[in-house]
Amino acid sequence: MRKKLWICLALVLIIPGLLFTVSCTTTANEQEGETSDQPADTPDQPADTPVEPVVGASDGTIKVNTEGMTKEQIFYNEHVYFEFDKASLTAYGQEVLTRKAEFMGENADVYITMEGHCDERGTNEYNLTLGDKRAQSAKSFLIDLGVAANRVSTVSYGEERPADEGSSEEAWAKNRRTTVVSD
Repeated sequence: MRKKLWICLALVLIIPGLLFTVSCTTTANEQEGETSDQPADTPDQPADTPVEPVVGASDGTIKVNTEGMTKEQIFYNEHVYFEFDKASLTAYGQEVLTRKAEFMGENADVYITMEGHCDERGTNEYNLTLGDKRAQSAKSFLIDLGVAANRVSTVSYGEERPADEGSSEEAWAKNRRTTVVSD
């Protein structure tokens, strides 16, 4: 009886440790330079579109230089950014989503997926949940502005598709976002 208790206790302690090790190994391998030719979060953008986000003035707002871009390019490349550990929309995030709702109102054939993303801090499970909350928050705002719910789906990638591989506050700020891709 005691032997079974020790075996169960050992399994309870060892299995989570192994899962954590495998999870960390995968993340480390991804950060060591596995890259693709095209960023994972903007598959529908033209290759020549400037999409590098820039941290704004004193308020820390992140914006994309949209000069010379078409409305469609702006629609897919202007992202909604979030504060650390938050899923609530900032005033600037609401402006971005308002422009997206206007574009969708002008283009009835556009169906989208809102992708929720997080920075690398926190567990995978926590970041997947937070990414989902961010995507749902953006979707709800679009629906409140009159976009039909069946035109917007959501997915969370948590920390798995960073826009910036760095480990600084500026990099993390770029990764706390919701992006739009076409369905």
